[in-house]
Amino acid sequence: MENVKSGKQILDDFFNEIENLPDIDKKIAQLFAGLYSQNKFTDVNIRNELQKLREKKDEN
Repeated sequence: MENVKSGKQILDDFFNEIENLPDIDKKIAQLFAGLYSQNKFTDVNIRNELQKLREKKDEN
């Protein structure tokens, strides 16, 4: 049973490595990892932050 990870450990590992996954937008990966590490990974926060990224992109 020592090799079995908890759900939190699996999520921690995933969000620590999300930027290294192939075909993942780096800005979105950083956004998700940041929200997760701040314990703010909620649907509202994700939508708000993605909207900010869209608006920033439209400005450029």
